Amino acid sequence: MGGRNIDLALCSSEFSFVSWLEDLHLLPLVQIQDPFYIKLVKEFYTNLRIVSSPNEEFALSSTVKGQHIFLDARILASILHIPHTGLYIFEHKKWLEVEGFHPNQILSILYPNDPNIHPNMALSTNRLSVDHRLLHHLIVHQFLPTGGGYTKLS
Repeated sequence: MGGRNIDLALCSSEFSFVSWLEDLHLLPLVQIQDPFYIKLVKEFYTNLRIVSSPNEEFALSSTVKGQHIFLDARILASILHIPHTGLYIFEHKKWLEVEGFHPNQILSILYPNDPNIHPNMALSTNRLSVDHRLLHHLIVHQFLPTGGGYTKLS
């Protein structure tokens, strides 16, 4: 993987995660071939601030080389080519609550050889299949980068 560009011809015949990304309409995020400048990107993220209050629509602000950049939810949705449907909050270490869905359904897919696995366990990526590990790698390094270690399943 060079930067944010995956060789789909190589991967699609070997790994099923490419079709998963296609089904989720995420292929454009792993096929960015435009040049980018690491120092400017770093400056953008260093100066990035949430400028909206809790009762307002989500908005970010940053400065790069003296240029002020303002991004609200509508602008971000437009950049990412996703619909602007409102704010979703992601809580670390908490399973989403969806009617008719139980976390054990997902765990049985991710860990088919471990019937004793349950949502309250500390889940590790080193027991995932290759496809699921690659998908996890893309999510934590490309789509939702975080600080710290990456071996814990999130």
